[in-house]
Amino acid sequence: MSTNLTSKDFLLFQKYIEEQCGISIRDDKAYLIESRLSRFLIKFGLADFETLYQMLSQQKNQSLAEEVIDALTTNETLWFREKSPWQVLEDKLLPYYIDELRQGKCSTVRIWSAACSTGQEPYSIAMCIDTYLMRHRITDITLEQFEILATDISNTVLQIAQRGKYDSISMARGLEAHYRDQYFRQEGRIWVLDEKIKRAVRFVKFNLQKDFIPLGKFDLVFCRYVAIYFSNTFKKEVLKKISSVLVKGGLLVLGNSEVFFDSKENFQVEQYENAIFYRVRGDKN
Repeated sequence: MSTNLTSKDFLLFQKYIEEQCGISIRDDKAYLIESRLSRFLIKFGLADFETLYQMLSQQKNQSLAEEVIDALTTNETLWFREKSPWQVLEDKLLPYYIDELRQGKCSTVRIWSAACSTGQEPYSIAMCIDTYLMRHRITDITLEQFEILATDISNTVLQIAQRGKYDSISMARGLEAHYRDQYFRQEGRIWVLDEKIKRAVRFVKFNLQKDFIPLGKFDLVFCRYVAIYFSNTFKKEVLKKISSVLVKGGLLVLGNSEVFFDSKENFQVEQYENAIFYRVRGDKN
């Protein structure tokens, strides 16, 4: 058995991963493939990485393909990651959405958390909305009128997210005490999310290479620190597809440090205090 990744092996896996999920692995990241996939050689008693690639390319073992994608996917996530998106949501968007609901201009507000990982982002959205309604003593509008869809390519992280149970290390990453005390109960070393917040989020396995149209239209899309792993061509494709599923005037939120944005034909840049977000152009929807 050889657990050394040759240059030929790397090129094969580099192409395979980009074809399967759009992730572009740079040449200087060959060690990631070697370190993360070597366990499959041991598990299946394979002679080398080329044999593993052959198993994958035959497309007869879908579960193996999913395991490989899981192993190579980066699942970095935090509660309420960066302050600015939540400031925009609370100060600018929620008052607008609530007004739209009250006037009957829409029956639900649809929000998509793309590449949601283990659920911290969509659950943060749900907690933010619920807290806003309580803080402002709003009783005619409920959390149930906000439909939050959370998607990811990885079955593993989606299963964790759906359970709504987190260890202390996960809880410490960005979650303020008042949210923890309001929405979680502690069971030994595990923190369990309140059922109301869990019910507010629907988790679905989804590959961003697929057609977005079946997902329906959205008022707001969070696609944060996702496209940084994609090739430039696929980044533009994803942004274009997001524009196609946003309602008129719908918004896209990216990560604060994602400066690659180049989709002027689909979005116009807007700013609220220190936050930057992207409004779909009117002629797109």
